[in-house]
Parts: sequence; C-alpha cells; structure tokens
Amino acid sequence: MLTRRVIPCLDVDAGRVVKGVSFIDIRDAGDPAALAAFYNAEGADELVFLDITASSDARNTMVEVVEKVSSEVFIPLTVGGGIRSVDNMRKMLEAGADKVSINSAAVINPQLIEDCAKEFGSQCVVLAMDVKRSSDEIAKRDDTTEAVTGISWQVYTHGGRQPTPLDAVQWARTATECGAGELLVTSMDADGQKTGYDNDVLSSISDSVTVPVIASGGAGALEHFYDALIYGKSDAVLAASLFHFGELRVSEVKSYLENRGIPVRKVG
Repeated sequence: MLTRRVIPCLDVDAGRVVKGVSFIDIRDAGDPAALAAFYNAEGADELVFLDITASSDARNTMVEVVEKVSSEVFIPLTVGGGIRSVDNMRKMLEAGADKVSINSAAVINPQLIEDCAKEFGSQCVVLAMDVKRSSDEIAKRDDTTEAVTGISWQVYTHGGRQPTPLDAVQWARTATECGAGELLVTSMDADGQKTGYDNDVLSSISDSVTVPVIASGGAGALEHFYDALIYGKSDAVLAASLFHFGELRVSEVKSYLENRGIPVRKVG
C-alpha cells in the first residue's frame, strides 16, 4: 500500500522563511537551511521550497538559497517560484531540487508544462495551483456520486495577487494532459486560517486527474491532515506555520495518521 506523505513547506521571501494568513500579514519564521535540516531529522517525507515573491517581483528563484537548503536534506526537495522557462527549471535541478513547481508561467503559457515534462520527465514537474472559491453558494454533495455541486474555484497567479478566468478543476485536467506529474493545490480561503483544508476542491480535483494531489492551506489540528487524505482524497498533506512555530511536529502528525490506519513512512 502506498504511504501518504507529510510535507513541510518553506515559503521564502528575501532569503527568510515567512508565513501569512490568506497570503497576507506575512511574518518571519526562520532560516530556510536550518528549518530544512530540522525537518529532515524529524522524518518529513519531502520538503517544498517556494520563493513566494519571485513571480510578482519578476525575478528568478534564489539559486544560492536552494543550494543551501538542498545540502541539508536527504529527502525529495521541490522548488518553485519564478520558474518561467526550461532553463530556469534546469538551474533548479542542478542546484539540488528533485522536482520543480511551476504556477504563474504555466497559466500564461501551458506549453511550458509540456516542454519541461519532455526535457526532464513528468515526475519532475509539479503544477502549483492557488485557488479561491468563486461562488457564495453552499457546496452540496450528491448522495450517489459525492461530487461537489453548486460551487467552483478560480485560479490565481503571482502569489495569489492576480485572478485568472481559469476554473481550478478544468485547469488541473489541462495541466496533467500537458504533462504535469503532480498537483500542489493551495486554498487561498483556508490558507493560514487553521480551520482545515478545503476538502471540496481537493476531492473535486483528485476525482478529475490521475496524478498525485498535495493538499495545502488550512491545517490547524491533527484531524485536518486525516480529513484531507480521506475526504479530500489527497495523496499528501502540506503545512507550514503549524510546523514552523512548533504547534505540531511532523512526527506527531505521522503517528496520529498511523494510529488512524493511514499508511505512512516510519520516522527514524
């Protein structure tokens, strides 16, 4: 049985790990290399490094910070932020990344997904999606299909600053058809709120694609991780502030999931 992954996320701005609420009210959370080393020792399954202002500031991801982080971990590292070309992706892989996340540039030019997948393989291409509910209607579940109806999600780019006309579920399908090997889905509504992941969008996307889906945005308690894996149908759960500020530890989450029957990689 495939194990489910627990993934800390390092949102980095100007060389420091930061964390906000719904993509605003940003505060400092520490040194990325030091946190990476800690999570590696904690038993994290992977690590995600996102340069959150690279796209909005029109600059490239900081290669030197990626090199420092990759030197501290012996688990898969995904790097994203400001990736706009095959050459950008190559530089991140050469700096030590195992996978590269693309978001804004892929929305502008979906061909980038296909080009990167052809050059490095789909397993290296992670599509990051920042999504927000675009309807005030209450989500309802059909008794037979359990499909979410009456609500949709809009895709945003540039660190959640720019709305697009894209529907999240349709964009997920398109991106995987282009060659994305994994989806990192962040709910802007839930991000930093600690009220739980948006399991409606996660399950809707998971039902629509055949690649792994990583849940992001909203974790605030142990049961939220379980709910995202079961009700959100996710393959992995990602969190930031809960881990950065010591409210929960990766080992606690994995022990909790294991005790509830979720297969996880043993810590240590």
